[in-house]
Amino acid sequence: MNNQSVTKAMIMSAGVGSRLEPLTLSIPKPLIPVANRPVMDILFDKLKAVNITDVICNTYYLADSIIKRYENNSIGINFNYIKEENLSGTAGGLKKCQKFFKEGDTFVVLSADGLTNVDLKKGIDAHIKSGAIATIGIKKIPHEYVSHFGVVVTDKDGFIQEFQEKPSIEEAKSNYINTGIYIFNYKIFDFIPENTFYDFAKNVFPQLLTTCGINTFEISEYWTDIGTIGQYKQSSKDLFNGLCSFEHSEIIKTPSGKFIKGSTDIPQDTKFVGISTIGNNCKIGKNVTIIDSIIWDNVSIADNVTIKDSVIASGCKIEADTDNLILGANHFFCGNKVEINA
Repeated sequence: MNNQSVTKAMIMSAGVGSRLEPLTLSIPKPLIPVANRPVMDILFDKLKAVNITDVICNTYYLADSIIKRYENNSIGINFNYIKEENLSGTAGGLKKCQKFFKEGDTFVVLSADGLTNVDLKKGIDAHIKSGAIATIGIKKIPHEYVSHFGVVVTDKDGFIQEFQEKPSIEEAKSNYINTGIYIFNYKIFDFIPENTFYDFAKNVFPQLLTTCGINTFEISEYWTDIGTIGQYKQSSKDLFNGLCSFEHSEIIKTPSGKFIKGSTDIPQDTKFVGISTIGNNCKIGKNVTIIDSIIWDNVSIADNVTIKDSVIASGCKIEADTDNLILGANHFFCGNKVEINA
């Protein structure tokens, strides 16, 4: 079997994204924009690059927003979905998608908040060569960050010996982490019961370790998840700094900064400092300064305002300076109060 026979994937899309609030109060995590592109769009690009075009998503939180965007898409993805009435865990969500796959299939499973330049072909080839039921993409990180992740300990052949869930720096036996990028054989479904809350890390992988083993492949390319506000801001900086790459609008350079924009007209007296993203149909007043900020669509900014280190979601109206403000969609900000923007 070669990678051309791997044509299907699942994207885990059910999460509420509470650590990204207030941004996710109005938009599901898979649709959070990086450089004005929803993360899910970027994931679809990665799958298409290895000829995977049949994709299923398990949806739950704000499911209709995801379905509406992709149900009749023009990006070349055969989009399928299930709607979960109750969250069922990472593995439980996959189990509900079992009918989408056929016996003997090899397929990819990705997390909807992952931003990466992973070489999926390398992972698929490593999985097929190993003969394993499951292969996990692992990433080497600085040792001081291991306590934030699930750590993976492997043998000389790349098979997992042990998992450590968010170990202390002193107890960590490795600085390789589980990225949530998986390649599975259809037999994975034998290890997931129906109608049960079931998790890969807590339930499925311990079973596999004691029965048939778990393979890994190393991700040397860029990988992060945008699960927190801090990581979301950092991913935008990483793009501008050339650490990650995907299709996006032109980076426009100014004497004091860089920015990416959608359809917004930028007045000549707008000053950019650092790196910023401006969405579509925004209205920017006179003498506005934008410093290291992410501004979504349909945002209105008054004259003489400075926006610094902020994330402003769609439909907001800004009439005062901001500094490290995270503003959910459709709000009005005038400095001393935040209220719904009617």
